[in-house]
Amino acid sequence: MKQPQRLLLAHSGWDAIPIVLGIAHAASVIGLLIAFEALPWWGMLPLALLYAVSISWNVNSIAHNQVHNPYFAWPPLNRAFNIVLSLACGFSQTEHHHTHLRHHSGNSDRPGADGATVDPFSIYRFGHDGQPEPMLSYIILSNYRDSPTGNTGKLTGRQRRDLWWMRLEFACVIAFVALLAWLDWRFVLLMAPFWVLGHMLSALNGYYEHLGGNPDQPMAWGVSSYARLYNLLWMNNGYHAEHHYRPKVHWTRMKALHREIAAQQQAAGVRVLHHAHGLGFLDPGHPPHIWPWRRRAAVAG
Repeated sequence: MKQPQRLLLAHSGWDAIPIVLGIAHAASVIGLLIAFEALPWWGMLPLALLYAVSISWNVNSIAHNQVHNPYFAWPPLNRAFNIVLSLACGFSQTEHHHTHLRHHSGNSDRPGADGATVDPFSIYRFGHDGQPEPMLSYIILSNYRDSPTGNTGKLTGRQRRDLWWMRLEFACVIAFVALLAWLDWRFVLLMAPFWVLGHMLSALNGYYEHLGGNPDQPMAWGVSSYARLYNLLWMNNGYHAEHHYRPKVHWTRMKALHREIAAQQQAAGVRVLHHAHGLGFLDPGHPPHIWPWRRRAAVAG
């Protein structure tokens, strides 16, 4: 049956939720500035930490779903919303779109014969002897390994027009930060390290979305978490093995997809975390790759 043409939202009425939350996230930066004027510095720290967490939340839920299934039926509205997301997270959403699609092209692949990975975010990219890179170096260095426009050389044909949008979004972010600095430079100075922390938390999330996955098995490219609160707040991002297997499935359909392929996932050995991806280092099912005392205990055992 032919689907009815949608006038505003392209896929589902439920997409109104991430749209409203994305706009609120961008507006919250102004709210933080107002709070900064009213609160002592120590009163701002919990709010600044919440902002850092919110960057990872947005990147892995709202912005992530916008990449795969743009919310609006009218393309100019998607362009406008990309600018909103760029202001909220502090980087070009169009650049993120293309880089994330490269992530799905490689699916956290191991280096090839040339020593490079297709996936720029692969946990194996800077690992050794076929092993993933250690978590701490991955989350600390990930944001400094590629330039903001490092993906532009991969754009061809009609995609080249996205270069203009990348530059516009980047200019909007710079102008927004300049406005905030003009209003109160101390606020920008305080928030800068929390912006960096937010992207480190996003990298942490991405690391555990693939640590323990199988780059050679499409059904097990990702690692899933079925923690209810996490999936409620992160818009089903926990269904990550399912997402990498069928990346165009809408976020509201991930539970149904899981039920459909559960037996195949079990046969493929899909890893499932007990915690949210961002807390994957607490999961007892992972090798002791972080804490030295756990590594020694594993060797002794």
